[in-house]
Amino acid sequence: MDWSDSNLWFAFGLTLFAGLSTGIGSAMAFFSKTTNTKFLSIALGFSAGVMIYVSFVEIFVKAKDALTQDLGVKMGYIITVVSFFGGMLLIALIDKLIPHFENPHENIKVEDIDDKEKDEEYQNRKSLYKVGVFTALAIAIHNFPEGLATFAAALKDPTLGIPIAVAIAIHNIPEGIAVSVPIYFATHDKKKAFRYSFLSGLAEPVGAIVGYFIFYSIFNDITFGVLFAGVAGIMVFISLDELLPAAREYGEHHLSIYGMIAGMMVMALSLILFV
Repeated sequence: MDWSDSNLWFAFGLTLFAGLSTGIGSAMAFFSKTTNTKFLSIALGFSAGVMIYVSFVEIFVKAKDALTQDLGVKMGYIITVVSFFGGMLLIALIDKLIPHFENPHENIKVEDIDDKEKDEEYQNRKSLYKVGVFTALAIAIHNFPEGLATFAAALKDPTLGIPIAVAIAIHNIPEGIAVSVPIYFATHDKKKAFRYSFLSGLAEPVGAIVGYFIFYSIFNDITFGVLFAGVAGIMVFISLDELLPAAREYGEHHLSIYGMIAGMMVMALSLILFV
């Protein structure tokens, strides 16, 4: 990896951009009257396509090459596979430990702001403000490993980091809506809802900073391979568990698939152009 100052700041900037995209979703919740479900369906499918393609075609392969070079073909491949599924296990455990109501992957639309029945549902819950804070916390917990993934990819290869950061940013827009709406119902304060949504995205650059301090002093081909394979697993899990199901719920099934294929094609083209 390139640990030079310029590349570090570039990788951190991409991670910050991806994380703070939750603020875009929050702004949409308060400045739009309806959710553009077709756009979100295509965009989320596109994001999934980018992540799935780059994980299997580029990131997993680079991780395997690094590990087999140091550990041999068989052991290197075994560690790559274990690390890949370890990344999946990590994000799955995070998902499992978050209570259902606070889980940010429950799709919420802009229209819910004016939904009286939804408002009554939230009003009937105890500790409304606590519910809102937990929602923001859930987003932050999910964003932490995503920040590490974006940072690691950008640090290894800046041209690889850009499309991944864009894909993560698209993924974070509906999460911004998801955290804003419950907090608004909990507090009836749009500024506070926007602030919590915006701040929850900061977990991604925090993930980048923590990853930097953890791996900088112990970094070699083996730690790179394990980290990169884990990143691939995280992104594939996010795509299959969050992005594609959300894309299908927001719009027509075919739109999400078309978006996914388009994302794969764009990612493939970008890799060809920048090789």
